[in-house]
Amino acid sequence: MIELDIADGVARVTLNAPERLNALGPDDLRALDAAYAEAEAAGVRALVLRGEGRAFCAGRDIAGVDPATDDVSGYLDGQVTPLLRRIAAFPAPTFAAAHGACLGVGLGLLVATDIVYVAQDAKVGSPFAALGAALDSGGHWLLVSRLGPHRAMDLIVSGRLISGAEAVAGGLFSRALPAAELPDAVDAAAAAAAGGATEAFLASKRIVAGLRDGPLDFWGSIAAENAAQAQLRDTTDYREGFRAFQEKRTPRFTGR
Repeated sequence: MIELDIADGVARVTLNAPERLNALGPDDLRALDAAYAEAEAAGVRALVLRGEGRAFCAGRDIAGVDPATDDVSGYLDGQVTPLLRRIAAFPAPTFAAAHGACLGVGLGLLVATDIVYVAQDAKVGSPFAALGAALDSGGHWLLVSRLGPHRAMDLIVSGRLISGAEAVAGGLFSRALPAAELPDAVDAAAAAAAGGATEAFLASKRIVAGLRDGPLDFWGSIAAENAAQAQLRDTTDYREGFRAFQEKRTPRFTGR
């Protein structure tokens, strides 16, 4: 079950199937895609993704799947990848609070999210060695780009899961926190972003995506930064930020 709550400019999307560790089947993926679409249509200024129960997301729900007839391409190409693209392109800063198992497509959801806070004792990695399958949902890119090819292959072949604290130390995610502090910390970060200069955040999101996916290099990123500043100059928040700084007061951003 996927739940969506919108309040004060923040969308909160919850994976709520704790009895199966929030593993995702086709219906769940469709509901999750619809939740992001609804949040986008509502014009929210930040979004939080979390999982209910003992885990964030244990990956694909394979209960009842017959490996001899499994339409894995339909699941991955037809549903998972389009969902990850929607999440990555969401027009506001996105946050995730991840605890417990963060595996398979669950790991992919985190890869596509802008800012990820994980519980220190979360479990991250590739369990696919025991299934005779390959790591998917962007997991190879995450592990190789942050940990390097040798450590990535070590985790893939061994099937060893690393803690949230180790994942953050290796640069996979944003911050590692005690599990009890995770929900409040993410909510506070999303609320702060929702009260910030939305257009400036989106400009940075596009530049970061260009550096991650191409075609931006160092000089290209500088050109993109210069162009972004010129465009932001005409926004209400740009003028408000400058005036607030000059007047030594807290800015009142409206997202425009």
